[in-house]
Amino acid sequence: MLKKLEKLAPFIGNTPLIELRQDDISMFAKLEYNNFTGSSKDRASYSLIYNGIKDGKINENTTIIASSSGNLAISVASICKILKLRFIPVIDPNINSAYENLLNLISYDVVKVTERDYTGGYLLRRIETVDRLQAEIPNSFVADQYSDPNNYKGYQGLADEIVSSFDHLDRIFIAVSSSGAITGISSYLKKQRPEVQIIGVDVEGSVIFNAKPVKRFISGIGASQIPPIIENALIDDVVILTQLDIIRGCSELLNEQAIFAGASSGAVYLAAKNYAKIYGATGSSLLIFPDKGHTYLDTIYNKDWAAELAEKLVEPAAVA
Repeated sequence: MLKKLEKLAPFIGNTPLIELRQDDISMFAKLEYNNFTGSSKDRASYSLIYNGIKDGKINENTTIIASSSGNLAISVASICKILKLRFIPVIDPNINSAYENLLNLISYDVVKVTERDYTGGYLLRRIETVDRLQAEIPNSFVADQYSDPNNYKGYQGLADEIVSSFDHLDRIFIAVSSSGAITGISSYLKKQRPEVQIIGVDVEGSVIFNAKPVKRFISGIGASQIPPIIENALIDDVVILTQLDIIRGCSELLNEQAIFAGASSGAVYLAAKNYAKIYGATGSSLLIFPDKGHTYLDTIYNKDWAAELAEKLVEPAAVA
């Protein structure tokens, strides 16, 4: 299986780097949506599965299980399809319909939790379900993006690509969720470029940086628990955005840069612009754009959905 998986490696990584058009600010973007299945999660899923096989935890009869709001599930499902392994993603109602339909098409089974946890999110319910399935299914392996160090180790290649692309770089803006990208990039890059500032971008209601939990409706950014692997990250500063900020960031990214990208990309774009305005930050910044926007057509790019979200967020019940 390792030889078959290694044939996929050339299609993951070495993603395009472009300069963004921005007055008085030097900004670049790493287009991670050019990976094999369309997101940066390919780096994580490849590392999780590869090392699972290498360590003898995955064989031809293993069932892979994963909790995911979208991108990791699609990536793991695609790799499992290539390796002819059974895969069961555990998802929730915040997943977009396109991803859910695709997962139903290429996965062995799909389990969808519908009850929110005490934080107002679904993550803890998904993890509980994953643990139950692992206990029930013999020879099963959890592709654990929250706790398995092989998640963030998959981003060492991205850190190397950044180092080789810049003689000088002042800061990197990275959205957080499972925290694999920010942990992997920061822990490897700072060994060679300790002066580069790592700026985490999170959403209001996420508890990753010890904020108060609030019911969230946008997938792909934030989390209902602090991912254990983030303790290995080296983060210099954090920007917290509202859910409506993220929608605005995606709109501005599309209108100003002609880049049609997902929620995390819009978040880091707005965060980088605000950071420059508020703190007068000069020099050069790199923005990590994890995925494309097509999977958000029914949500953040849908005006009716955005208007409904705005109404929900002013209701007292929106606070968990």
